[in-house]
Amino acid sequence: MTRRLELEIGPVAHGGHFVARHEGQVVFVRHALPGERVTAEVTEDDGRFLRADAVEVHLASPERVEAPCPYAGPGLCGGCDFQHVTLEEQRRLKAAVVSEQLQRLAGLERDVVVEEVPPSDGLAWRSRMQYVHLPDGGLGLRKHRSHEVVEIDHCLIAHPAAREPEDGVVVEQVETSTGTGVLEVAADGFWQPHVNAPRTLVECVLEMVDVQPGESVLDLYAGVGLFAAFLAHAVGPAGAVVAVEGDKAASRHSRANLASYPWARSVAGRVDRVLHRGVGAADVVVLDPPRVGAKGQVVRAISDLGPRAVAYVACDPAALARDIGYFAEQGYALADLRVFDLFPMTHHIECVALLVPEAR
Repeated sequence: MTRRLELEIGPVAHGGHFVARHEGQVVFVRHALPGERVTAEVTEDDGRFLRADAVEVHLASPERVEAPCPYAGPGLCGGCDFQHVTLEEQRRLKAAVVSEQLQRLAGLERDVVVEEVPPSDGLAWRSRMQYVHLPDGGLGLRKHRSHEVVEIDHCLIAHPAAREPEDGVVVEQVETSTGTGVLEVAADGFWQPHVNAPRTLVECVLEMVDVQPGESVLDLYAGVGLFAAFLAHAVGPAGAVVAVEGDKAASRHSRANLASYPWARSVAGRVDRVLHRGVGAADVVVLDPPRVGAKGQVVRAISDLGPRAVAYVACDPAALARDIGYFAEQGYALADLRVFDLFPMTHHIECVALLVPEAR
């Protein structure tokens, strides 16, 4: 029997849901907004807390809008968390999550602004999609935290030229204010999904670290060498770039993408192990770890190199905040933080943090 609760919705929480309480128990509610009164349908009960979907709204937030996609909502496609929220409020909610994680995990009080990235309507931005191909030839997407499939005719956040994972290699062109790069990447390999993400992140990292000709740069979790290629161009023949990537296929592509820069090399191997073996000096370190973050061992190894600047690209604010705390223990302070809305209509964001040695 379906269990329904009458709830008053509290603040946003990391993960695309909002916090409410029922008889002292925490309830994480999707499809709601702070200040709303809703009827919520319980979807999970693990004993410690409940998960629920707001299925009726009795007192609506002024920031609530009708979802542009007919497949967004309770019990439907799980890809978008925030289609019922104005874009401006989506960014404010995401900023609140980043601020809360920094305070809770790194002990930092910081006002955060989430920056808009075109397209400004928050739709048609996703360059890669993974559909479920149905027996009748139709397409589907999965429900939230489920293997169940919702059949769709079109995904509104998919770019018209969005690719699906396949065998082979594709070439991505990245245009930035400092030049244009052509990168080779496996068709089913990792690539930033927002059509404007590569340009946005490369420009941000280059501006933050202000790398100079002749410097040595270490690019960790380098993927196919997106940052490494532009960093190699910036340091020039008198400099050096080492790109470290654990995925062998991505590392092979990185080697090909850096071939025109003899002063740049790609190293295949787990980042922690490569750092333990030694990679030489580093004036600047750039890292873009997976969602779990870099963790303490890697942070300590980076700090031991004594770089003048560290640019940390992160898709998970909790992992980033935890690692900023680890950097602080090693004498590195957060000097700058930019947050980009590279996943509109969802709870996801991308952060770029600049860490520098604390003044002594």
